[in-house]
Amino acid sequence: MLPLQVIDSFLLNYNVGQALLLVFVLATVGALPLKSRRILAANVTVFGLVFVMTPQSLAPLHYLFLGIVLLVVGPVLWVTAER
Repeated sequence: MLPLQVIDSFLLNYNVGQALLLVFVLATVGALPLKSRRILAANVTVFGLVFVMTPQSLAPLHYLFLGIVLLVVGPVLWVTAER
């Protein structure tokens, strides 16, 4: 099998919401060593927007609710961050 076929056969078992959630977790873990709450807040807000704007035909409904929660938590983190 070619490498792309291996990746494709692996990704066929998951939906777009699960892939986005994995990318969100990896981006959050990658932003933690920077110790900046503003960067973390921007990350949370952007992924909240991505989850909300993902079509429901590609991801289950609970990812929409996750996006709404992230859109609320992100600005709260931004406002409470020190300059």
